Amino acid sequence: MRRNKTRNWLTLGVLLLLPLLALLAQQTSSLTIDGQQGQAKVVQIQGKNFVEVDGLARLTGGSIRFAGSQIVLTLPGAAPAAAPAQSAQGFSKEFLNTGIEAMAQVREWHAALRNAIERGYPLSAEWLDAFRRNAQQSLRLAGVAATTDMDHKAFPLLTNGFNNMSALSDKYLQMTKSMNYIAPDSLTTDPLDQKLVTCGRSLSSMVSSNQFVDDGSCQ
Repeated sequence: MRRNKTRNWLTLGVLLLLPLLALLAQQTSSLTIDGQQGQAKVVQIQGKNFVEVDGLARLTGGSIRFAGSQIVLTLPGAAPAAAPAQSAQGFSKEFLNTGIEAMAQVREWHAALRNAIERGYPLSAEWLDAFRRNAQQSLRLAGVAATTDMDHKAFPLLTNGFNNMSALSDKYLQMTKSMNYIAPDSLTTDPLDQKLVTCGRSLSSMVSSNQFVDDGSCQ
């Protein structure tokens, strides 16, 4: 019984040593680079040559670092790879999408106010504030999405459009609270309403042309 156990252990030991012996049996050589002093060890396995990374770094005067499961070799004079720079030209896709949504929320708010005034419906703060919150949330998302120069230039104008709509809404809500008569065609002759409409057209034109143009409509 003891002999069988000994034989089994010897067999297991040989099996474990076989891969190591096979590796040691591979042909080894060295790598040199013209103009550089030193050598790097090269091991030939199954007809392919493999250079020792540490030796190659020493030979080339480079350095190595680990990035997760990767080994990164930096050669002398080599600049690290930089992330692609985002183009500063035009509006970013994210800003366009969120900006268009913000404009749509303001238009919906404006349409609701206009419809209520034309039909003589009573205005309530709770009802109008629901439109205000939706537009404000969309405006916030547009601000977060702004990345290019044109995004940052256009965002204040988008904000001014929201502020103009907010002022218009508050104006007629206050008139309702004060029991003042509101004519059905009040918005037609209201300078603030005309300013809001003109600003909306200017913003829409910028979106369609993908060009920033401040014509003063949203000031």
